Amino acid sequence: MSMYKYIRQAWKKPKKNLGEIWKERLVQWRKEPVTIRIEKPTRLDRARALGYKAIQGVFIVRQRVQRGGRQRLQIRKARRSKTQRHKKIVARNYQSIAEERANKKFLNCEVLNSYWVGEDGVYKWYEVIMVDRSHPVVKSKHYLSWIAKKKARAFRGITSASRKSRGLRNKGKGAEKLRPSLRAHNRQAH
Repeated sequence: MSMYKYIRQAWKKPKKNLGEIWKERLVQWRKEPVTIRIEKPTRLDRARALGYKAIQGVFIVRQRVQRGGRQRLQIRKARRSKTQRHKKIVARNYQSIAEERANKKFLNCEVLNSYWVGEDGVYKWYEVIMVDRSHPVVKSKHYLSWIAKKKARAFRGITSASRKSRGLRNKGKGAEKLRPSLRAHNRQAH
C-alpha cells in the first residue's frame, strides 16, 4: 500500500485511530484565530486528491465555522405567524460557508477546493486550498492556469462544496428542477 492509503485509512475514524493527537489538535485549534494560514496540509492525501501541490502561489488556510442552527432574533413584541420560526434555514453546507469566509480574508486569491479536518461540539474546521491568481508560477502551470481567469468562485457558488449544496452533483432524471436554480424554477410561469 502507498503512504496515501495509510493516511486515508487513519482519517476514516480519526477519534479512534489518531487518539490523543486528535484531542490535542482540537484544543490547540480552539485557541487559534478563526482563519489561519498554515505551512502544510493536515490531510496530505485529501489535499493532493483535490489539486494541492507544494508550489509557489498555492497555500492552505484552516477555517473555523460555528456549528448549530442559524437562529433568528428572539421574538419580542406582537404575535405574528411569520415570526414564530426561530431557526433560520440556510440552504448551504458549512464547507461552502468556510470557503467563502477564507476567501474574504485572502481577496487576491481563489478557492480551489476544501476538505474537512475536524469538529467538536461547537466548531467545525475545514482546510481550504487557496491559489494566488496573479502569481506567475500559477499562470505557467497548465493544470492551474484556468483558475487565473476565474473570479470569486466561492462567492458565486461554483466551488465543489457550493455546487453540492445547490444540488448540482446529479444530472438527468430527478434533477429537472435544479437548473438554472431552484429560485429560477419557481419564478417560471407555469
